[in-house]
Amino acid sequence: MESLRELYRIGPGPSSSHSLGVRKACEYYYGIYPKRNHYTVELYGSLSLTGKGHMTDKVIYDYFGREKTDVVFMKEMTPVPNTMRFYCDGRQNEMEIYSVGGGAIAVKGLPPLADPDVYPENSLTEIVQVCQENNWSFAQYVYEREPDIKEHLRTVKNQMVAVIKEGLTQDGYLPGNLHLEKVAGKIYRQSQNAGPEVADRLLVSSYAYAAMEQSSSGKTVVTAPTLGSSGIVSALAMYYTVKGIPEERILEGLAVAGIVGNVVKKNASISGAVGGCQAEIGTACAMGAAMASHVEGLSNSQIEYAAEVAMEHNLGLTCDPVGGYVQIPCIERNGVAVLRSLDAMEYAKYIGSFKQNRVSFDMVVSVMKHTGKKIPVEFRETSLGGLAIEVMLNEEKKKHAAD
Repeated sequence: MESLRELYRIGPGPSSSHSLGVRKACEYYYGIYPKRNHYTVELYGSLSLTGKGHMTDKVIYDYFGREKTDVVFMKEMTPVPNTMRFYCDGRQNEMEIYSVGGGAIAVKGLPPLADPDVYPENSLTEIVQVCQENNWSFAQYVYEREPDIKEHLRTVKNQMVAVIKEGLTQDGYLPGNLHLEKVAGKIYRQSQNAGPEVADRLLVSSYAYAAMEQSSSGKTVVTAPTLGSSGIVSALAMYYTVKGIPEERILEGLAVAGIVGNVVKKNASISGAVGGCQAEIGTACAMGAAMASHVEGLSNSQIEYAAEVAMEHNLGLTCDPVGGYVQIPCIERNGVAVLRSLDAMEYAKYIGSFKQNRVSFDMVVSVMKHTGKKIPVEFRETSLGGLAIEVMLNEEKKKHAAD
């Protein structure tokens, strides 16, 4: 499996596949064909259908220069959902590049662009076996396999905390036509005045909202594993920081979460355009559950239990962003999912100690992969079905009623 640097990337929101990955594709193409008079980028599939709301065109114009760039939203679908075709100086030097999720790209006809694998194990079952043989925790496993990762995790944690702190101070509305109000600060203030039974839940939800509202505003955030699901692990990093948990323990939690995300990325998908939102929110929820479980001192088997529970109960989750924006239901979905991460941790803590789980994490990842293939294209980040259609139809009804 790849380095955790490939999973935890820092870059502009609102979407790892539609903004961060697209920018990386632009950088790659420009690196081969620099300083040309004109560039054309054709967008296909999910990139075409939701590119406007995801600021895909803005990313391309900002990189190449609006005056010398054409962005074309193509109607036809392609075998790979997030496909781009680049040309320069007319129709010369065609290159097909794919945004494959989490900010990563692949180029047609070329081997993978990521660094060579640093983890020889490819499943959680294999990792558990290695940990048992060496008496390692999952965090120790990461540091043994990738000894220089800690400083990157520290940078990731600091960026997550900084993003949330800034997000809690923001008022006004998110970019785009939905006119969605920023409410992270209001939720945070509610948490300060709420009773003890709900205060922490509102607090951690406010952190998830803050991270996602910043991402949706195009700010610099962290893929965990994607930007559309970046609020969950970020919220937990902030939550445990505020709670006074030692930084080293939080970094270990990020390492453990990263291994869970890597297993999904290797054996299924973290892209909403490929597997629906189960691939994004489901993975992030499992990562959050694993992180929380480690921070709370649970065993490797309990951590796996928590990650499995979190993923299993997001199976079939559709990706249907309203208007093509990473706002509805994405922001609220992160706020809910971080609570599910903590719920899964508590299940593992109080039930996993006496009940052996018959569903392994690898099993549920396999099911998620096959489920994603069965999810109709309308529910895979195309905004052609579900809430994306229902909300807009309702808005139209209100408009006609007012007229």
